[in-house]
Amino acid sequence: MPIYQAGSLNTAALQAPDLYLQIVPPKTRYINGVATDILGQVGVGSWGPVNSPMLIGGPGDVSQKIGAQQVRKYDLASACNIAIQLGASNIRAVRVSDGSDTAATSALKDTGGAIGINLTADYTGTLGNTLTASLVPGTAVGTWKFVVGFAGVTPETFDNLGAGLTGAALWAAIASAINNGTTARGPSQFVNASIGPSTAAPAATQTVTFTGGTDGASGVTDASLVGADGSMPTQRKGMYALRGTGAQVVNLIDLTDSTQWPSMVGYGLSEGAYMVTQGPVGASYSTVSSSLNTVGCDAYALKVMVGDWVYWQDNVNGQLRMMAPATFIAAKLAALAPHQSPLNKPLTNVVATQRTQAQQPYSLAEIGAINAARLDVITNPCPGGNYFGARAGLNCSSNPAINGDNYTRMTNFISLTMAGAFGSVIGQLQTPELWRSTKSTIDSFLLNLQQQGMIQAFGTQLDGSNNPDSRVALGYMQADVQVKYLSVTRYFLINLEAGQSVSITVSASPRS
Repeated sequence: MPIYQAGSLNTAALQAPDLYLQIVPPKTRYINGVATDILGQVGVGSWGPVNSPMLIGGPGDVSQKIGAQQVRKYDLASACNIAIQLGASNIRAVRVSDGSDTAATSALKDTGGAIGINLTADYTGTLGNTLTASLVPGTAVGTWKFVVGFAGVTPETFDNLGAGLTGAALWAAIASAINNGTTARGPSQFVNASIGPSTAAPAATQTVTFTGGTDGASGVTDASLVGADGSMPTQRKGMYALRGTGAQVVNLIDLTDSTQWPSMVGYGLSEGAYMVTQGPVGASYSTVSSSLNTVGCDAYALKVMVGDWVYWQDNVNGQLRMMAPATFIAAKLAALAPHQSPLNKPLTNVVATQRTQAQQPYSLAEIGAINAARLDVITNPCPGGNYFGARAGLNCSSNPAINGDNYTRMTNFISLTMAGAFGSVIGQLQTPELWRSTKSTIDSFLLNLQQQGMIQAFGTQLDGSNNPDSRVALGYMQADVQVKYLSVTRYFLINLEAGQSVSITVSASPRS
């Protein structure tokens, strides 16, 4: 009795009498939505790969993978810690540099002072200057132990190295253990080694420190954050290094150059990402609005904050710092479910803004002008109370049907989910059964959203009525999907009639 997977047996050309069993996979598939909480951040750091996304899930990751937060423009560690405080804990951080960044180095020497091994930090940056390396007698007689220490991390230990070896062969064995690992452990995650000219024995006990690591941050500009695209991941720089990471909200830290906004829109539309930025420090809403109109960005993929920057308490450096508003709003968006709006939602780590610090609260007329200008602003109070929050909840589209933050987030969420779920349809024979199973999968996903209170209604058409033979014969299959989003309450009007002459009719029937 042969067993076949469905589709691998030509059932119209059987020759030998027998029982043929085909394994048929379930016709109804279920799909889960893509992650919507991934926040992309691009800035400068003191450690980690350049132009390569790093996964950051908490403060420990920030200090170990990026370095301590610093008081400087474009600081990646500061932006990541702000985001974590606001509940965004699924971050893809991209470090950029001006090209002058260098890796810290050190060397292990022999008894005569000649270099046996050159040591280089795995990444460039000043955090590499905290590295130390020790070479001491190993646990086993006639061996050596190499230990790498790094701030805040458990030291790496390579023990019992070079048994029976001397001179250049010993140095080569130690270097190989560092670069390739041993039977007891993997290679070093902090340093790499290269052999020096020494042919003598190592000094009996030595501990060296690393020096020369630089961040390459001083020459970074707004254009550096945007970077350059490429067909291969290794060619992508800055913002474009986030391609394929699933980051649905992106913050190019401290970027204010409006000429970069069109590139950000293009990236956001192609990747299904919501790009958040702002005007320069202190720039009024009229100035930022003029910049937005000048560059012609009228798209749901971009959100622009006015130049009313935010004060945040930096407990690491012990000072109140003025930070870009997009850093806070992008984090809040990533922390919220995609059908929610940041409008009137508390930003708990904001201490003040430039306007509130100057005791110049926004009037309702100004808030209205900011909304009309397709901008947003953080301020206090909010309609819900005396807390800091967003006062518009809008993207930069001039179309009122699609200009809500929730439109951008939900549209990207649903489209990316469907784009990633139905690649298996390609190559299958187009039959009514394929239509039925595909439609059922789409409907099941949307029904889950409806039952979770994330959408109001939906409709799907995938049958012969929208797939005529003339199109099917050319290989096309079309599904028409409609989804109605829940509306965000922006205006609440209460009509109050009060006074001594008001006539009120009271029902005589008892209340149920």
